[in-house]
Amino acid sequence: MEVYLAQPRGFCAGVVRAIEIVERALQKYGPPVYVRHEIVHNKYVVESLKNKGAIFVEELSEVPPKAVTVFSAHGVARSVEEEAAARDLPVLNATCPLVTKVHNQGKRYITKGRTLILIGHAGHPEVEGTMGQVPGPVLLVQSVEEVKALTLPADTPVAYITQTTLSVDDTRDIIGALQARFTDIQGPDIRDICYATQNRQSAVRDLSKLVDVILVVGAANSSNSNRLREIGTEAGVASYLIADGSKLDPEWLKGARTVGLTAGASAPEVLVDDVIEALRRIGPVTVSVLPGREENIEFRLPAELAAS
Repeated sequence: MEVYLAQPRGFCAGVVRAIEIVERALQKYGPPVYVRHEIVHNKYVVESLKNKGAIFVEELSEVPPKAVTVFSAHGVARSVEEEAAARDLPVLNATCPLVTKVHNQGKRYITKGRTLILIGHAGHPEVEGTMGQVPGPVLLVQSVEEVKALTLPADTPVAYITQTTLSVDDTRDIIGALQARFTDIQGPDIRDICYATQNRQSAVRDLSKLVDVILVVGAANSSNSNRLREIGTEAGVASYLIADGSKLDPEWLKGARTVGLTAGASAPEVLVDDVIEALRRIGPVTVSVLPGREENIEFRLPAELAAS
């Protein structure tokens, strides 16, 4: 069996930074360190940090007084920041800088008097954080149909922002529908879309031209991992989301001579290796890495951790 690894795959710079913030906080302050929401959407990552002394909570009310608290890579609403400040909790903010950029864009559009539209998935923590960061009402749209259902007059000054785990390709039709619907519309430059999301999706499209089956390593609650699986399916290739090697179903591989393997932005490379080992248990495997875009982006750590 030939296995082709997508390039790029796995961790993006925002995920690397978020995990490093928790690890450095544990080194500097000692356990426990409290993390609001999963630091990134991957059970393996969360469990490994738990084993080092991180405690994951959904609400700040679960954090004891004075305990070091980390906000996840997805970002939080202003109300959460204010609650932490009111309780005098020492906070380390692991929000991805690209998510923070979206927050700032939304705030700027609101201060210009525009009605803000957010393209994203209802209930996703990043969407909840973004809607809670912007000082004004935000209209969430998830599809072209929802754009058509908006009741705003066509000449309303509007602006749009997008969830970072959606790519240029994911948002193109919705943005097009907004531009057709409104006469006075602004939005961020296409280059502001998350580079990691776009690169991983492009790599899966390349992969789909070469393989019989695609395996996407990632968590079931990972938006970007699910989208990678959908893209493989849309390209006509049987595609499966897999948490690790133990979840590999040999039935998926019946008649397959070539297997494509990629990973969502919150999935570590160790899980990719685990899936390869599971494939080797089924039969002989050769592994090659496809050429793809090299990512050299690094995000700075919070000042209080940078020198620790």
